[in-house]
Amino acid sequence: MRRWLLPLLGAAVSLVLLFTLYRGLDLPRFLSALRQADLLWIAMLALFILLEQGMNGWKWRQILHDVKPVRSLRLTGAMLAGYGANVLVPLGISPLVRSWLIARTEGLAMSTVLTTTVIARFVDGAVFALFAGLVALSGQVPHVAGELELGLGLAGALNLLLFGGLLWGIFRFRTVFGKGATRPGRGFDRVAGWLRTDGPALRSALCEGAVWPAARHRRAFVLLGALGAKLIAATHYFWAGLAVGVVLAPFDYLFLMVFAGFALVLSRFIRVPGGFVIGSAFAFNLLGVPEEQALLMILFNYILSILVVVGGGLFVLGRSGIDIRKMRAEAR
Repeated sequence: MRRWLLPLLGAAVSLVLLFTLYRGLDLPRFLSALRQADLLWIAMLALFILLEQGMNGWKWRQILHDVKPVRSLRLTGAMLAGYGANVLVPLGISPLVRSWLIARTEGLAMSTVLTTTVIARFVDGAVFALFAGLVALSGQVPHVAGELELGLGLAGALNLLLFGGLLWGIFRFRTVFGKGATRPGRGFDRVAGWLRTDGPALRSALCEGAVWPAARHRRAFVLLGALGAKLIAATHYFWAGLAVGVVLAPFDYLFLMVFAGFALVLSRFIRVPGGFVIGSAFAFNLLGVPEEQALLMILFNYILSILVVVGGGLFVLGRSGIDIRKMRAEAR
């Protein structure tokens, strides 16, 4: 039932929601807008999708620097490879693949690199929560029944507490588990032994990756990288809108990013596919964007993200020499 019935039910719910949102779609008008779409702005959208990944790679470099300096381009390639592997083996192995690639090329322990990717992910979550709070407090959120501002504000506050607490937990782990003589350290080693893993070595590798840049400018760069990546992500619908003749207010693009982001997280939690598309469609509906142009903006963003990010990731995977069949078997 877990393998077939639940995904089918989730897909059915997704299709019903999409049909409800676009049941009044004017197909001739949609096709006419598609034919008239400006390819220059579509190319700009593809460039900024890639630029967002480059910014994330640069941010990861700042976190990893005190362990070992690695070029941003190599880290960006590893991130793309992780996304590509996630398509081939849809089991959430993206962080493992990017960590394994960097560990292999840089001579590091995979657990060490994996810890730095987790820190980067938690920083992203905290920064996203700040954007959610900014949107909620801006007073420019579309007014609907149910106090949307309050919902976004509460969700942002919970996200900030969650990811802030997780970041604190990582660095607390380094303090508590760094020494095997402590009771938590001995307990960790005992559990690792039950799993036939070298507990002290794993604990040491994890603690080695639980780093925060010592240099002040690199700490600032981590936050700037996270902020920059989110701001670039918010421009995706700006470029897609220019391609079909739609221009919104600046805060509307932030609202789209936040609302679609929360919809994506919620859809993954309840196992309903297409959360980003559904969330974006609902947000465009709230903003009063015509259905035909809104759907085109969503499709341009979604399809180009797959072509640029996943396509680039598959290219990096091909050059890395990973055996996909072996990776699929090991992941299962």
